[in-house]
Amino acid sequence: MIVTLSIIAALIPALFYVIIIYWFDCYEKEPLWLLAAAFLWGAIPSILIASVFNTLLSIPFELLVEGGTAEALSAALIAPPVEETAKGLALLAIFFLWRNEIDSPLDGIIYGAMVGMGFAMVENVFYFVETFNSDGLEAWGINIFFRAVVFGLNHSLFTSMSGLGIAVSRMSKNTLTRFLAPVTGWCLAMFLHFAHNASVSFDEALCFLALIFDWGGVLLMLGIIVWSLVQERSWLRQYLAEEVAQGTLTDEQFRRVSSGRKRTAFNWGQLRQNGFRAYRRAVGFQYLCSKLAYRKHHHELFQDEKSLADIAGLREQLVGLGPTVL
Repeated sequence: MIVTLSIIAALIPALFYVIIIYWFDCYEKEPLWLLAAAFLWGAIPSILIASVFNTLLSIPFELLVEGGTAEALSAALIAPPVEETAKGLALLAIFFLWRNEIDSPLDGIIYGAMVGMGFAMVENVFYFVETFNSDGLEAWGINIFFRAVVFGLNHSLFTSMSGLGIAVSRMSKNTLTRFLAPVTGWCLAMFLHFAHNASVSFDEALCFLALIFDWGGVLLMLGIIVWSLVQERSWLRQYLAEEVAQGTLTDEQFRRVSSGRKRTAFNWGQLRQNGFRAYRRAVGFQYLCSKLAYRKHHHELFQDEKSLADIAGLREQLVGLGPTVL
């Protein structure tokens, strides 16, 4: 019974956070299958990898120091590099295999946050059950409140730093930046993870430091997300304005796809008045518009032939769909 309740207690806030993370990506939603794969990597393979290496690498501490201190040292010094590396493998896979899905800093943040949320959800289940078995019902409830609510975004915050680094690398022309950005993001992820674990492991009086690091990091990431959204909107307005002159888009379509608020209002109007198929058609049209703007931005940076081919294909699709989405 307690296992089921612990799963529910971990699942509900995780789903809430996933919806919020997905909602932030308002101009060009990432493929659901890839987001799900990122989440599942965090929930299963990275948990297994981290469990094995956390256990193995903690053995020296257990042999050399007392139990409580060994556990605290392992949490502070072993868990951050092991877990951020295990989670980061999914981001490396996306970078090397599906790099065309990374069009902006926000995309890297989204993928990193999804991996982190999958990891946090499963890890929380284990901690909830362990707390109930060792300390009882009251401690179980307190543990749920702190792990799922107060610190519920921690793993998403940590791994979003790695995702941001990979996105910066993807969008940079500078060779040094392309190498250093992922490493810097990974190091930031480990540092924030270390700061949290060290604060809550060694002295309860230091827990306020964990709140400062964690929620300060969340606020910083929110600032980066807002900046990235403003940047994406400027790309839409710059690159899609050219498509009006070329006849790819009408002026009304351009104004609509350049505004998140107008997109949402139009899509819900289509759903209410014309049904789900019309809604999906409108969403698909807007996705292609965003993709066209991002491909044009990428071509401006790198002058690559693939982007040119993608741009031509996207224009052709938009011209075909345009009359159905007025």
